[in-house]
Amino acid sequence: MDSQSRATPYNAPTGCPMHQERQQTSLYGAEFASDPQRIYDEFRAHGPAAPIELAPGVSATLVVQHEAALRVLQNPALFARDSRRWNALQEGQVPLDSPVLPMMAYRPNCLFTDGTEHLRLRKAVTESLARLNSSRLSRDVERIGDYLIDQFIERGSADLLNDYAKLLPLLLFNQLFGCPSDIGDRLTRHMSAIFDGEDVLRANAELTACLMELVALKRRQPGEDITSWLIQHPAGLRDEELKDQLVMLMGAGVEPERNLIANALLLMLAGDEPESPRGGPGMLVEDALNEVLWDNAPIANYATHYPVQDVELGGMVLRAGSPVLISFAAANSDPALTDARRTLSKGAHLAWGAGPHVCPAKSPAQLIALTAIEKILNVLPDVTLARPAAEAEWRRGPFHRALVSLPVRFTPSAARRSAATPQTPSSLPAAAPGASSAAHAAPVEPQKKTKGWWSSFLDVFRA
Repeated sequence: MDSQSRATPYNAPTGCPMHQERQQTSLYGAEFASDPQRIYDEFRAHGPAAPIELAPGVSATLVVQHEAALRVLQNPALFARDSRRWNALQEGQVPLDSPVLPMMAYRPNCLFTDGTEHLRLRKAVTESLARLNSSRLSRDVERIGDYLIDQFIERGSADLLNDYAKLLPLLLFNQLFGCPSDIGDRLTRHMSAIFDGEDVLRANAELTACLMELVALKRRQPGEDITSWLIQHPAGLRDEELKDQLVMLMGAGVEPERNLIANALLLMLAGDEPESPRGGPGMLVEDALNEVLWDNAPIANYATHYPVQDVELGGMVLRAGSPVLISFAAANSDPALTDARRTLSKGAHLAWGAGPHVCPAKSPAQLIALTAIEKILNVLPDVTLARPAAEAEWRRGPFHRALVSLPVRFTPSAARRSAATPQTPSSLPAAAPGASSAAHAAPVEPQKKTKGWWSSFLDVFRA
C-alpha cells in the first residue's frame, strides 16, 4: 500500500466519474456541530461514503447510506472491529494524545474484538447484564433522580444537561459496578474528563488504575453487581479483560445515555413553543425517545470497522486497514427510507447498531432514559425551556449528537429530601460541587474540601 492510499482512506476506482480525490470534511468543528444533517446530505449526493477527518491528523471514511451501513455492520468477514489493524496508528501517523484515541484505540473488550474472542467476551457481558433486575434498576434511577433534582429544585432554574442528564448515568454506573466511595469518586471524575476531552492521556491512565483496583476488590469481596458477575462468569476473564469490559460498558452507557435523556427532553419541551409542530405535553416519553433515536441519534457516528482487504462499496474502494465509521444519524435519515419508514417498526432505526456488535444493553438503556425523563416531568410539571429550542448549542465532536446545556425554568419549591434520604443527620451527604440548598444552614468554608459526587450519594443508594 503506498503512502497516498494510507493517507486517504477514500478512493474511487479508475474510470469512475468520482475518481478525483475528494477533500476531507472535518467532523470536529463548529460547522458540523451546528448542522450535521446538511453535511450528511452533501455526502450522500456523492455516494454511500465520504472522506472525513475525525480530529487533527486522524483520517477516516464515513458511511452515510442505509444499505451500505448494513453491508458493513452485517459483514464481519470483510469488516473487522480490531483497531490493531489501523495502519495509520501502527505507523505512527496518529497523534498519541489525539482526543479520539480513547474511543478508537484497541482494548480487549467485546467492542474491539472479532470471531470467537468476541463471542466469548460478549457472552460474559450479555449474561451479566441479563442479571439486572428491572424493578431495582428503576428504583435506583428514581433515587438518583430525586437527589439530583433536590440540588436545584429550590432555585427555580437548572441546566438539565449538566445538573441532571450528565450526572445520572455516571452515578448509576457506580451503583451497577458496586463501587465503594473512593473508587466511585475517581471513576466519575476520570470518565467525565475523557468525555470532555480534558487531559485525555492522564485521565485514561487514572481510569485504568481505579478500575483495576475495583476488580481486585471484587475478587476478594464479591457483591450483587456487574463487576462481580463478570468475575464469576464461566468465560474466566482475566483482570485486564475485566477492566476493559467495564470501560466499554461505561463508555457505551454514560455518553449515549445522557444525550438520549437530554435530546428527548429538548424535543418534548420544545413542543410548547408555538412554531414547534412536534413534542409538547401530550407526547409520550416512549415516542420522544423513539424520535430521538431515529432523527437525533445520541451516538451519531461510530462503530469503527477496518476492511481486511480492499473492499468495493457502491462504486468506491475502502482501503484495507483504514478506519470506516458508520453514521447512524445519516443512515436513519437516508431518503431511500422515506417511504419504507412509514411501515417500519419503531425500533427499525440503526441507533443501536446491527449485526454481531449490536448494542447488548438496549433494554436497560431505554428503561434508564424513560425513568429519568418521567422523574423530571413528574417532579417539575411546569418545567419550560429557558431559551428557544432553535438556539440550542450542540457540543463539538465527531461521534456524538450532544447538547452543551439544556437550561430550564420551573416553579421553585422546597427540596424533598425525605424522598431520597433517611431522615437522620448522619445520612445527609455533604453538598456536592455547585449545589445550592437552604437546608444547609451553616455556610461551607471555601477552603473546605467537598466530597465527590459518588461518596455524597452513597447513602441514597444504600438506604
